[in-house]
Amino acid sequence: MWDTDPRQPWLRGERPDHVVQHDEELGTWNVHGYPEVAEILADWGRFSSDTTRLFPAMDRSVTDGNILQLDPPEHRQLRRLVSHAFTPKVVADLEPRITALTGELLDDVAEDDFELVRDLAYPLPVIVIAELLGVPSSDRDLFKLWVDKMFEDTGPLSLNNDEATQREELRDRVEVMRPLLDYLAAHAADCRRTPRPGLLNDLVRAEVDGERLSDAQVVNFASILLVAGHLTTTMLLGNTVLCLDANPDQLAAVRRDRALIPAAIEESLRFLTPFAAVARVTNGPQVIAGVEVPGDRMLMLWLGAANRDPRRFANPDVLDITREPNAHLGFGRGAHFCLGAPLARLEGRLALDVLLDRFPRLRTDPDRRPTFIASPELTGVQTLPLLTG
Repeated sequence: MWDTDPRQPWLRGERPDHVVQHDEELGTWNVHGYPEVAEILADWGRFSSDTTRLFPAMDRSVTDGNILQLDPPEHRQLRRLVSHAFTPKVVADLEPRITALTGELLDDVAEDDFELVRDLAYPLPVIVIAELLGVPSSDRDLFKLWVDKMFEDTGPLSLNNDEATQREELRDRVEVMRPLLDYLAAHAADCRRTPRPGLLNDLVRAEVDGERLSDAQVVNFASILLVAGHLTTTMLLGNTVLCLDANPDQLAAVRRDRALIPAAIEESLRFLTPFAAVARVTNGPQVIAGVEVPGDRMLMLWLGAANRDPRRFANPDVLDITREPNAHLGFGRGAHFCLGAPLARLEGRLALDVLLDRFPRLRTDPDRRPTFIASPELTGVQTLPLLTG
């Protein structure tokens, strides 16, 4: 139906021969099943988030403070530093700003040239997260340039490569990240000199066990907040609009009853899971779905495939906004459950509500097909041209 990445066969209704498969070329183990992925995500004692230990050539200056690569208790300590910005009250208080911002962005839309990602799904969440961080949201075109470059399809890293080859591949990836890291480092330095509102300032002044975070920790943590803080909502909003457009009866139901919007978002997260994969490392020999996996091996947990597992979801390849229960893994599970999930859900709900109000005849353009982000680890529209008249 859509031109999704061919390396995501579950989007075409295809199932693997076994829910755990060894990729000999890359030296990794792919896990596609819902119960297996859910168990691994919930057990950081057996399955570590620190994949960097498998890459001895990794530049630690770009991984130190990366909350996605940490296990408890270090992970818990860093997460606590910014969790105050994502409490239910703080997120709820953002509602007027998000609603107003959505309206302002849609005011600038040209009726004959509405592209959802460019005009709304990208700028809305990036402005919100930039304001929370305390960096200029007016720099969002720079953020998009840098982030798009980071997620260009460079192919997966192979654990079978020798250290010299790994070092070269990793150096190229670090260079792609460097402009964003340098940008945040400059703003962090300004915060050290002159305090200002925002999470970046909080990180600069935060202490863990009586010690301030290093510059690298501040910058790497802030980069995760900025990238994940907008990319999740960008994909969520674009995917939800696309899913509803492809199911007119369900779109009509949502238009009639806006209380269905949250359920539509949850089903979209299951059906087209934005962050389709996460990695873990076995802390010792493990048996997963009857397959023996040695210690110190990388597992690629395919959340997108797990969310289509027929053992967990009836008719998994059918979009059903009335699906109940819908315990999808779109925001992860366990210690690393997405910190910004409440914010992403709020942004998606408010933006979709305003969008449907503003454009009663909103639909995809049959002459301009949507395009998808060219990465097997992400499932999200890159462009979504729409018609409004």
